[in-house]
Order: sequence, then C-alpha cells, then structure tokens
Amino acid sequence: MSDLSLSSFRAEPRILRLDGADNLVVAVDAIQPGDRASGVLARDKIPRGHKMALSRIGIGEPIIKFGQPIGLACADIAPGDWVHVHNVSSTALPDTDFGPAIFAIDQPAFGVPSTFQGYRRRDGRTGTRNYIGILTSVSCAASVARFAADTLLRSGMLDAYPNIDGVVPIIHGTGCGLAERSEGYEVLRRTQWGYACHPNFAAVVMVGLGCEVLQIARIKQECGVEESDGFRTLTIQETGGTRRTVDRLVGTIREMLPRAACARRETRPASELMLGLQCGGSDGYSALTANPALGFASDLLVRDGGTSILSETPEIYGAEHLLVRRASPGVGDRLMKRLRWWEDYTARNGAEMNNSPSPGNKAGGLTTLLEKSLGAVAKSGQAPLQAVYEYAEPVCTHGLVFMDTPGFDSVSATGQVAGGANLICFTTGRGSAFGCKPVPSLKLATNSEMYHRMPDDMDINCGEILEGVSLEAKGREIFDALLRVASGERTTSERLGYGDADFVPWQIGAVM
Repeated sequence: MSDLSLSSFRAEPRILRLDGADNLVVAVDAIQPGDRASGVLARDKIPRGHKMALSRIGIGEPIIKFGQPIGLACADIAPGDWVHVHNVSSTALPDTDFGPAIFAIDQPAFGVPSTFQGYRRRDGRTGTRNYIGILTSVSCAASVARFAADTLLRSGMLDAYPNIDGVVPIIHGTGCGLAERSEGYEVLRRTQWGYACHPNFAAVVMVGLGCEVLQIARIKQECGVEESDGFRTLTIQETGGTRRTVDRLVGTIREMLPRAACARRETRPASELMLGLQCGGSDGYSALTANPALGFASDLLVRDGGTSILSETPEIYGAEHLLVRRASPGVGDRLMKRLRWWEDYTARNGAEMNNSPSPGNKAGGLTTLLEKSLGAVAKSGQAPLQAVYEYAEPVCTHGLVFMDTPGFDSVSATGQVAGGANLICFTTGRGSAFGCKPVPSLKLATNSEMYHRMPDDMDINCGEILEGVSLEAKGREIFDALLRVASGERTTSERLGYGDADFVPWQIGAVM
C-alpha cells in the first residue's frame, strides 16, 4: 500500500494505481468514455470503485492489482477498457510458503502503552460493557427470554441501576435436531459457554426447554461450573411453563442486579483488549481505505500487547499466502489445514471455495474472489500471525491470531465474541447494518458517499483517505476511537439498538 497515490491531474477523473506492477487503475470518480486518466483514453464507462485497463491484456494473461494477480483475462482487453466480470475469470491460487515475520511481536510500543477504562472481572479478564445476559440453550426458549427482557424493560427496574448497560436476550434457531456427539454439537456448546463467561456480562441466566439435545446440565458438567451469584440456570418444563418461567427469570435477575451494579470502570492496559476484525458489504474501496487503515490500528493494538482476531476463512481464500509468510511453520500449517477442511466441507455440500463475490460486491467494483480476499487480509495489518483457533475456541494468545469462521458476518462475529473479543471493528463499503451485543461494534465506511448517505449507521469515514488523509492518520483515529468505545463511548449501532438478533452460532452438520 506504500505506492498509493492520487492522479495529479485535477481536470481528469481521480484514479488510483496501487502498485507499479499493476496493469489497471481504480476509478475514484466515475470515468466517462473519452475521459483521459493516467494518460489513457477511456473506451467504456467506468463506475466509481471499478477498474480500467492501462495496457493491452491478452486472453489468458493475468490481471494485476496490488502487485498480485487477481484473475485472468477471458477476452482481449484494450487500454481504457472496463475490467470486470465480463472479461475476467478467476486465476489459479498462488502457492503458499512460510517466511519470517514482518516485525517482531516484542517490538516496544510507541511511547507509553495505551489504557482504557474497563470492568475487571473475577477471572482476570476485562469487559468493555456491563450487561446481564439471558442465554437460551435451544430455540424453544427464545420467547421466554424475550418476554423476560421486555418485562424488565417495561417495569423500569433497570432505571435504578445506571451502571448496567441492559439485559440482553441471547436467542438463536438451533439447540436441537443435532447429533449429541458431533462436530456441530461441540461448536454450539463452545459458543454458548463462550458467551456465558464473557467479560462483558456481569451476570448470566441460562434458560432451556428441558428436553433439547443441548442439555444445560451437560454443559455445566463439561465446563465444570456450578450455580453462583453470577450464573443461574432453569428450564421451562421444570419451572412449570411459560408464565412461571418468565416470572422466575425476572425474579432471578432482580436478585442479580445489585451485585452487577457494583462493577466500576477502572484504568486497564490496552493489552486486555481483544478486537474482532470484520468486514461486510465490501466494495472496490475496501482494500484501499478502511481495511488497510483498520490494519494499521490493529498493529497499534498488537504493539501495545493486545489481541486482534482475523476471521472469515472463505474470504481469505486465495490470499492465505500473505498470512502464512508471517507465521511460523506450525501456525501456517494449522491455517492451511483449516482451508483444506473448508474445501472438503464445501464440496460435500455442493459448493466450492473459489466462488464469485456477491452481487453487491460486484456492483461495488470487486470482480474475483482473490481480489476480495487480498483486500480482506489488509485488515490484519503487518503483525506476525501468532495462532490459529477453531470456531468459538477461547483465545488465549496475544498478538494477531486467526479464528476459523464462515464469511457470514453475524456467524463470524458470534464466534469471535465467544472466543473472548470485547470489541468489534466492522468495515463496509455498501453499508452494512450490524450490531453485536454484548460487544460494541465500530462501523468504518470505506467511501465518503456511503458515509454521508447512512450517517446514523457509520462511526468513521475512511473515504477521507481518497481525499488526502493518510492511512496512518486514519489508523490512529480508529485506534483512538476503539479506546474511547472500550471506555464506554457508544457506537452508532449501540445507539440504534442493534445487537439483540445477531447471535448466530455456526450450524455444522445435518438438522435432523
């Protein structure tokens, strides 16, 4: 990204050439036929965020962006042509190899390590919010969880406890109809327990129906926990039905409120922050603005001893070589094993990993999966990759780590939160609507047009990078905002009330 530069001809549409080896440019402004950009006369209309050829590219020759091949020409492309899905096909994926880390993990931080105001919990971890959670073991318990949360809200009971951020019903659509001894069961159990002990919850009540596959008693036994003043359980069948269960839930939470309200923010080091890196609704600007700026902020957090979690395995496919070159052989091999698992998983389900970007991605200027993946990896910055985790596995390594998740935003973020993430940073070019209770989610717009069109949903405008703001300055702005949010500042998604419906555990295996 060091070669990023705007065209100096003000009368011409603004364009970006990202690397000296690129045989195309990206249109910052829409280019009309006959416009001259970078010395080339446009032959087609080039939408904002899309690509224009700088030189002739013959059939079968590589399309180069970021100095990397993103596809092969499937038709002869002339200088000034629009380069997109009509004349580009996917290319073979590059070989992976292991190499030295770009900078040492123990490199000292810039000056005095950063701090934030967080909630120190009994287990030594630190929360950025102070919620009470109503977890559900099965979809059959979803309604009673909602009824209880609504009852508490309407009662005004929480008004006496301003230090509590709210009561969150964590509901989902599974918990039964799956094999008891299966990969799908283990993933769901791990996800549920990750939320049950999350540091952003001051207290949790877990409610089930009673006859489901995901038995609460079994979860407690497998996780080695007992009832306490911060963790209670009950089932609808044993309690006596819906109304009695709602009353019991409300009464139990009433008992928990005073203890939960005793929590107070205190100064904590940034090393106790765990950041989930997310992107959704990506466009042609994602890899130019928000993703690399978030990568810079992630590097700042890592250098302060914190943790960043890169995820969405299908969306790094084809660009994994950029990660394994920053990993030890053991860590790199673990990442490659997860990719091979995905190749088998998708094949078993009649799909393939090397799939096209979504219609929204294409409309925003992305042409191939590899182009999208190269941009997605930019969120990870330049830190060495320290570990690879399975979905919802507890993250205990500091630095940049990878968690194996699907690309679906809500499923991916759910896994990161279950693993311990107490902050989420979400980049979007098309304009994603997203929240992730109990964890605050900071939204980064990749372009100014969308930022101003959806001002109530976006927190930071990374489109300013196209207007002269440096990646480094925007990265520091993101990092500073993360510290403020970790200390209690509300994000736009929190102010809108997003997050109650975004707990989406990954369902693996047959639904029976």
